[in-house]
Amino acid sequence: MSLQTARALVAEDLAAVEEKMTRAVGNVSYALLADALQGLIRSGGKRVRPMLTLLAGRFYPPPQHRHLISLAASIESLHTATLVHDDVVDGALLRRGQSTLNAQWTPASTIMAGDFFFARAAGLVAETEHARVIRLFAKALQIIVDGELRQAFSVRDWGQPKQNYYDRIYGKTAALLELATQSPAVLGEAPAEHEEALRRFGYNLGMAFQIIDDILDFVADAETLGKPAGSDLRAGIITLPVYYYIQQAERRDAIVSLIDGHRTGDEVVDEVVQLIRSSDAIPQAHAEARSFSEKAIAELTALPAGPHRQALADIARYVVEREF
Repeated sequence: MSLQTARALVAEDLAAVEEKMTRAVGNVSYALLADALQGLIRSGGKRVRPMLTLLAGRFYPPPQHRHLISLAASIESLHTATLVHDDVVDGALLRRGQSTLNAQWTPASTIMAGDFFFARAAGLVAETEHARVIRLFAKALQIIVDGELRQAFSVRDWGQPKQNYYDRIYGKTAALLELATQSPAVLGEAPAEHEEALRRFGYNLGMAFQIIDDILDFVADAETLGKPAGSDLRAGIITLPVYYYIQQAERRDAIVSLIDGHRTGDEVVDEVVQLIRSSDAIPQAHAEARSFSEKAIAELTALPAGPHRQALADIARYVVEREF
């Protein structure tokens, strides 16, 4: 099976999720905001999170299928809201090769647009009418914010332990994928051991996903990324490739002198990107991403065999093989 085959298993429901998200922002009275929100939905992406939610929901379907659609739409809306806020925090003008809302509006207006999406996401998850699912949603949002704060307060901390990185990417990516795979099991009242297996699957998948994102920030070209290579490094964010590279003292001294020294500008970051790109730090980070992916796949053995379990395994393999 491939990612396309996995998508085909839930294609009809994915279309319903798109429609649900569109309707959720369709009654906005302020035309400029309505157009912006519709544009964010249309810019899309691979829709990995709602795909995971729908596939996980196949093992123990909830009594009301519409609740699963609302859940998937709420998770993707939450993801979209975090991207809007990320663009403000990072000062990003491009995402997926397209101009961000941040590039068109003031930071304050962009943040409020992201807040609006957060509110819509909360409204959608409330449609599930399941108190524990709503609590899991709230917990995931708290973890996401905590991850962003951890990242903000660890900029240029060249001596931070690897666990700091794990904590940050749990908030940045893994918490939402964990929510995407655990909450459908809760909604469908799955046995506790199957719910926990799906939660751990989402966690490990999310960790692998973000590590690959951080690798691509060094090895992919700007056109593929839709933003300049080394964007995190430009902001002083220590990702796993940087962490592995600076474990050698002379390498750390060289990077610190370049990034924190008197030279400034894109050419300095480009120089450091090339150093890391051609080093053993990239294969080390790749090996770690593959380890998380393999852990995710191993968790699936607790679940009933079939095309939906195979599809989840295929997504876990895709995550570490992708080039964008």
